[in-house]
Amino acid sequence: MSTYLALTAVLTDGTIHPEVRELEQQALGPDELRIQVRYSSINFKDALAFTPGGGVVREYPIVPGIDIAGVVSESTSPDFQVGDNVIAHGYGIGTARDGGYAQEAVVPAAWTVKLDRLTLREAATIGTAGFTAAMSVAAILEWGVTPDSGPVVVTGATGGVGSTSIDLLSAKGFEVVASSGKPDATPRLHDLGATEVIGRLPLDPDAKRRPLGRSRWAAAVDCVGGAALADILSTMNYGGVVTASGLNGGIALETTVMPFILRGVGLLGIDSVQMMIASRRALWQRIESELKPRNLESICVEVPISEVSTVVDALRRGEFTGRAVIDISERWT
Repeated sequence: MSTYLALTAVLTDGTIHPEVRELEQQALGPDELRIQVRYSSINFKDALAFTPGGGVVREYPIVPGIDIAGVVSESTSPDFQVGDNVIAHGYGIGTARDGGYAQEAVVPAAWTVKLDRLTLREAATIGTAGFTAAMSVAAILEWGVTPDSGPVVVTGATGGVGSTSIDLLSAKGFEVVASSGKPDATPRLHDLGATEVIGRLPLDPDAKRRPLGRSRWAAAVDCVGGAALADILSTMNYGGVVTASGLNGGIALETTVMPFILRGVGLLGIDSVQMMIASRRALWQRIESELKPRNLESICVEVPISEVSTVVDALRRGEFTGRAVIDISERWT
């Protein structure tokens, strides 16, 4: 039986360590695809897969990598042919079943998206983070917010979701305010299209927050949660909308009903993991056209498989910016 190499997260005596293993190729089941992985990426969820108590992996050992971009090498689905360029992400990839940190992966066809105009590297650079950003921006547009409505704030602006959201919103003509705790990233955020760069929200964390503050934002892409989200909700314009996809700032939300019932503010949860495949494929079609980020190269940092642990450590410390993309075809040793 054929074998392939994979970077595996192994749990031993309460610690998780990366280990390159040679795995045996498994036979395909009905409506499954064997994908020769060309690119994957490193997301915060991948960092959690290597973290004891991270809460995202059900059982170890596992091959992390929630993004898979590659070429179909074998198919038992009538919808996919050998040679198709595809991307797969979400569902249980990299958390409940082996993901993209391997030379090949087996994925249900019902979790997979066929690519048309994006290269595999572009698709991996966008990945889960860029897809989440596109979901957020699409939701804001569908809410009816326009550039004339006022500024849009993006929290966690240097992360994958935040930086891509700035890019997409700026391309649509919005005035984008980037909120970040990394002053050194200000020039880069301006290059992505941010009109203004401010510190972490709330700007004065010690001040007592009023249920309703001065209206400021027409919309928000919140990648942080916690106090930042509460601050944003209290300062939204009438009829504004907040898309929430992050929880690095905490899962608690100390707010009141007043923004919702006195200003008609909408709070939309953004989850790319369980999104239905028809909607997922439709959004990827939009990403290949009017929602394609303009600055993919500037947000992309390509790393070899041997340096995954280094990037994971930087993500845990909150020191990594942009998108880390892994070229799986590069040398493994």
